[in-house]
Amino acid sequence: MVERYLIVDRLKLTHEGLFNFDELHNLVSSFFYEKGYDWYEKMNQVIVTPSGKQMHIILEPWKNISDYYKLIISIKINVADLKEVDVQADKSVIRTGQGTVRMIFDGYVISDRKNKWGEKPLYWYLSMLFEKYFFKEHYHKAETWVRADVEDLHYKIKSYLNSFTHAYGR
Repeated sequence: MVERYLIVDRLKLTHEGLFNFDELHNLVSSFFYEKGYDWYEKMNQVIVTPSGKQMHIILEPWKNISDYYKLIISIKINVADLKEVDVQADKSVIRTGQGTVRMIFDGYVISDRKNKWGEKPLYWYLSMLFEKYFFKEHYHKAETWVRADVEDLHYKIKSYLNSFTHAYGR
């Protein structure tokens, strides 16, 4: 039986002000491409209202790290009241977005990713024994790996949003 272990639980990031959503999306997708994850966009919903764009995106990139373990990073992105504004930068005018972005990160380790060991009760029991005693080191590596990737992505996004704020002001 496939077991889903929650490693990173609801790591949050909120930013209100100037940011370019296309650059933010490219930053996230290039991060996963560089780390070798397979891209999976579970939901992408955009609603245009008089107050601006409202976006709700759920990303669940995944990576097989062995025949038994798989990593999944779930990112929920909510953008509220995204409007395009002109910002004076030095001697030029730059068109960018202004709004509120809220992101929630979750990190998972999936065991028995092919569901080979959950078909019969004896196999399931053996898989629990193997996980507890023999695969313990492999599980800790997977746990460390997913935690490091989530924290690295969180730091990169936070740095991007802060640099955008400092470069162009609020």
